[in-house]
Amino acid sequence: MAVRMGLNNMMIVSASDYKFWEDPSFIKWRKRDSHVSLHSHDSVEGSLKYWYERNKVDVLVSKSAVWDEDAVSGSLDCAKFWVQDLPFVKSLSGYWKFFLAQSPTAAPSDFHDSAFQDSTWEKIPVPSNWQMHGFDRPIYTNIIYPFPLDPPHVPDDNPTGCYRTYFQLPKDWEGRRILLHFEAVDSAFHVWINGTLVGYSQDSRLPAEFEITDFCHEFGSNKNNVLAVKVYRWSDGSYLEDQDHWWLSGIHRDVLLLAKPKVFIADYFFKSNIAENYAYADLEVEVILDKSTTTGASTDVKLEATLFDTSGNESSDMLSTNVANLELQSPPAQPLGFHGYRLTGKLKNPKLWSAEQPNLYTLVVTLKDASGNIVECESCQVGIRQISKAPKQLLVNGHPVVIRGVNRHEHHPRIGKTNIESCMVKDLVLMKEYNINAVRNSHYPQHQRWYELCDLFGMYMIDEANIETHGFDLSNNFKHPSQEPAWASSMLDRVIGMVERDKNHACIISWSLGNEASYGPNHSALAGWIRGKDPSRVVHYEGGRSRTPSTDIICPMYMRIWDCVEIAKDPNETRPLILCEYSHSMGNSNGNIHEYWEAIDSTFGLQGGFIWDWVDQALIKENTDGSKFWAYGGDFGDVPNDLNFCLNGLVWPDRTPHPALHEVKYCYQPIKISFTNGIIKITNTNFFQTTQGLEFNWVIEGDGCKLDSGVFLLPTLDAQSSYNIKWESGPWYTSWTSSSAAEIFLTISANLLQPTRWLPSGHVVSSQQLELPMKKEFVSQAPQMKEIKLNYETVDDKLIIRQNISEIIFNNQSGAIESWKVEGVPVMLKGVSPCFWRAPTDNDKGGEDNSYYSKWKEAHLDNVVFIKDSSTVKKISDHLVEVTVVYNGLPKGSSDDESNVLFKVEMKYSFHGSGDVVLISNVEPRSDLPPLPRVGVEFHLEKTINNVKWYGRGPFECYPDRKAAAHVGSYEKKVDDMHVPYIAPGECGGRADVRWVTFQNDQGLGIYASVYSETPPMQMNASYYSTTELDRATHNEELVKGDDIEVHLDHKHMGIGGDDSWSPCVHDKYMVPPSPCTFSLRFSPVTATTSPHDI
Repeated sequence: MAVRMGLNNMMIVSASDYKFWEDPSFIKWRKRDSHVSLHSHDSVEGSLKYWYERNKVDVLVSKSAVWDEDAVSGSLDCAKFWVQDLPFVKSLSGYWKFFLAQSPTAAPSDFHDSAFQDSTWEKIPVPSNWQMHGFDRPIYTNIIYPFPLDPPHVPDDNPTGCYRTYFQLPKDWEGRRILLHFEAVDSAFHVWINGTLVGYSQDSRLPAEFEITDFCHEFGSNKNNVLAVKVYRWSDGSYLEDQDHWWLSGIHRDVLLLAKPKVFIADYFFKSNIAENYAYADLEVEVILDKSTTTGASTDVKLEATLFDTSGNESSDMLSTNVANLELQSPPAQPLGFHGYRLTGKLKNPKLWSAEQPNLYTLVVTLKDASGNIVECESCQVGIRQISKAPKQLLVNGHPVVIRGVNRHEHHPRIGKTNIESCMVKDLVLMKEYNINAVRNSHYPQHQRWYELCDLFGMYMIDEANIETHGFDLSNNFKHPSQEPAWASSMLDRVIGMVERDKNHACIISWSLGNEASYGPNHSALAGWIRGKDPSRVVHYEGGRSRTPSTDIICPMYMRIWDCVEIAKDPNETRPLILCEYSHSMGNSNGNIHEYWEAIDSTFGLQGGFIWDWVDQALIKENTDGSKFWAYGGDFGDVPNDLNFCLNGLVWPDRTPHPALHEVKYCYQPIKISFTNGIIKITNTNFFQTTQGLEFNWVIEGDGCKLDSGVFLLPTLDAQSSYNIKWESGPWYTSWTSSSAAEIFLTISANLLQPTRWLPSGHVVSSQQLELPMKKEFVSQAPQMKEIKLNYETVDDKLIIRQNISEIIFNNQSGAIESWKVEGVPVMLKGVSPCFWRAPTDNDKGGEDNSYYSKWKEAHLDNVVFIKDSSTVKKISDHLVEVTVVYNGLPKGSSDDESNVLFKVEMKYSFHGSGDVVLISNVEPRSDLPPLPRVGVEFHLEKTINNVKWYGRGPFECYPDRKAAAHVGSYEKKVDDMHVPYIAPGECGGRADVRWVTFQNDQGLGIYASVYSETPPMQMNASYYSTTELDRATHNEELVKGDDIEVHLDHKHMGIGGDDSWSPCVHDKYMVPPSPCTFSLRFSPVTATTSPHDI
């Protein structure tokens, strides 16, 4: 039998060839209207206690986040935790019986019958995605659909999950109506109770609710009710769900039973309107009742609504926290639109909600019978805030807040799309720690608890409808659903479901119509419905080039900053520009982000953006040997797939921050500090928060050594105010005047005085390093011309040079150092040779034939060998010998013909008796070469020389176009810790603007290297993984350590880019053109007693 929607009624017809899941006009059956999350308490006190306990969540919760096998049980525990203190809500989470059929027709035809024997079936946790438990396989695609594009049809090979579980209804629920609530199921499903079909639904990211009262056994009986669910992996709804993430199926959010009175609160919508002087707020609640048609159900009821402020209240009498009562209004004689109940009231001196100050109230809506007895209470947290528009501005509470945002998919490396509270809290704690104040739910409505937490922690949110049809861009045979009337009802249903569920959340400042779904008349309908339903928020939609009438925000993705500025300066454009996606964080990326923020901070009409994206969407996969690794597209045998394009996060799957997150924190920091014309300016860019809760500290350093530090006392800065001080008036000035250092840096930081919900006291909110005026010209230290005789001899093709405590063997045939020993211990094994190649990053590969990587390969830059053209040895004195080597850089295997020479490099070594070696390198690239990855030298150290100390930027990885957050200082690390384990390996671990570096073994023996003469600071890298190995491996776990340490000291290093990852987009100033250049380096042996500051 099949259920089918007629024009005016529902009918059951015999149609064995009819497929529900391929009919875009049939999207639900017996599904209740969408509504806010319901809790159903029997007292106001019960409601208040519930929210008081639910709000006891802080940074400590994040420390229990789990990302491994423990997450399976953690998700089940969490589902039960979420219904604690809800007497009329029961979670059905747990282990259900499960059978995966290869198609809907292959499923057991009678599996939903009560008498069906499921003893041989396997078990699966609910909630979960079945692919995460050994059934079927995950599929990752970015644009292309994982099945042939033939809307609305899906493949006959359509994995179908058959679920069965059992439940009983408690006696104390007797007389109540039972609702079966699925929080989300991917992608479509039928549901049966005791063998009776009770409903059908689509939309993988929103709830589906069915009334099942009449299909259940008696309350309090010992009879098990059989719940059976048939879930289809593919449906016509899948055509609207082509987001850039893993395709995972099943009941992935909780399943609940709700017991409601005969007449109950079915929905309510809280609204507030703040007076111009903010002295009061007008409040309104629209309430819809569900009045049972069952005989005996009284409809003579009363409604009340009350606002409570329980924040920080430890009192047992929570009723005393009442701050506003809302009274029921008489309905108009001829009601238009809303036909429910309206309650209104007024709140004096409201505490406004913002991301900076997330003040919340508890709203309790109470239903009473004619005698005044409470029938039920519904409740939620609400915030008083106002979203409005001004020319080129989006305003929150009258202020043009800046969106320092990130896109976030729901993703867990072990349990896929299933959620755990501690993991969500971990995301929020990290976001707050790194100054992120806004999140775009990409690209679908997320777990309802996420919204409660964003309300509580303070996070501006764009809530996005579960609509994306990106794969239609690849076909000329089908119109986008946005242009097809047949898809209109399905698209509108998804938008309505989102708005109706989430409408009471203060964090939501904008509704989004979806993502990358082209543009058409259906979008006009969606925008029109939202604007009619909820004019208190703005509408966002990027499709159609981000400037259609269906969006209140110009919201481009990956637009270059100069184009953003042009739009902002367009006098005919009155909307603000907020990038919905920018700074594509794929692997070693996010270069140039500071340039976006220089423009945003200085251009009226630019109001921020959302980085793509938050987390690397890798899944845990087990190797045959039992080891585990982060897997991406194709690792599960999934075809088609888009490989590692799912790895675009600022954090790894276990939420370990990428180095780039430091740059984000810097660009997003709310306290800005500048130094211009002798004036230090400190600006509080917050819109609501003063600096009263901050302590300012300063540290002054000279040549990498700390000179002094202290607390910087300055007056409290109001929001949007500044404080200026002449730099000579600061407490650091005495240290500057008494220091003989050539370079002096002042670092000013703003730290939290008291802990917050999300951060501990002492946390650094903002930090800025300023270079103070130089008292003398910086000149690199010249070698100490000690009267130490230099001993050298030639043996066969080798020049053996003995200097002080070191011995260098120079190979005259190759023209390179063959070995370097310090106090008889091997230190350098090979080097020093020219180098122009780097292991390509994801951004280097972006652009296919036009990519940097393709052009480098075409020019043979990945395969250059350096052949000695000539060499000379010249004794200058008893203390100095000069060796000059000229190399020709040729593609490997090519003839030594002048036409094949890509590089001509002259390397002049000055060997001093003191042990110092000065290298002057003259580089002449062929002028027709593409921009170069790097210009520098490479050498190899003995593997025990694994202690790195440097004076330059750090301590974390940084590159020429991503180094604003990396302060200049002295840092130490092990070589192992220099490596950054990007899931897909490439160039990594570099440190920018290095003045000097030492490499030493645990006994202190090693080599010092620095820039010399007028050569600017260098880019430095040291790794056990060779460039070749980083290029070869496809996963970090595949990397094989070499027998030595490969070191790169680069005079120039190309930026890493990041405006996007599919086109060459390193900005011109960070390119390395194939131009002649000269640079100098100095090397010296070091021992445990050597201080690099004294060399």
